[in-house]
Amino acid sequence: METMLVEPATIQLELNSPVPDFEAQTTAGNIRLSEWERNKWVILFSHPADFTPVCTTEFIEFAKRQNEFKLKNVALLGCSVDSIYSHIAWSRNIHDKFNVKIDFPIIADLDQKVSRLYGMIHESSSNTSTVRCVFFIDPKRILRAMIYYPMNVGRNFEEIMRVVDALQIADANKVACPANWTLGKSVIIPAPVTVSDAEQRSVSKDYQVTDWYFAMKKLPDAQLSKGD
Repeated sequence: METMLVEPATIQLELNSPVPDFEAQTTAGNIRLSEWERNKWVILFSHPADFTPVCTTEFIEFAKRQNEFKLKNVALLGCSVDSIYSHIAWSRNIHDKFNVKIDFPIIADLDQKVSRLYGMIHESSSNTSTVRCVFFIDPKRILRAMIYYPMNVGRNFEEIMRVVDALQIADANKVACPANWTLGKSVIIPAPVTVSDAEQRSVSKDYQVTDWYFAMKKLPDAQLSKGD
């Protein structure tokens, strides 16, 4: 399905719906989201500004986990309203001062087109800076999850990785992930939708059955899919 570029005023982000396409200048050159890193998951995230302390800690953490994201078939894409020159200078500064290399692209969104298209600017916080958004986009460019943090609170990267794992495991195995689930723990089997199936489920020995509607199982290692 061909994606269309959409004006910010006409879009409303909804889970399990296609994300709006865009073209943008980044530190890795110009990209169009629908054509960039095809067949990969994308984490699109925003930060308030370059050369700020909390954002620096977040970029260091993203960079340190780049290989982990790659193993999960996830591409990272940052965004803020700073210029391309500011992004380059800040990336070089992080490498120089913290010995961490930023290899993922950062969108230079000076005109705020991407930021407003994705609702990254919350005017009650700032008219120009983005809040800390995280958008989980699957290979079909469907929005699967999103998290917002205020400007003064850094992101929880364990939660970001957990959400990636949960989405991929749920997709690959047609299951759901319970509260506080982490990779390797038992998953939830969909509840029966007929009386007959409910009766069979209540006495099933295949799962960890608490009641007809609540059953769990532990996935074999071979089913702990990474990025499919």
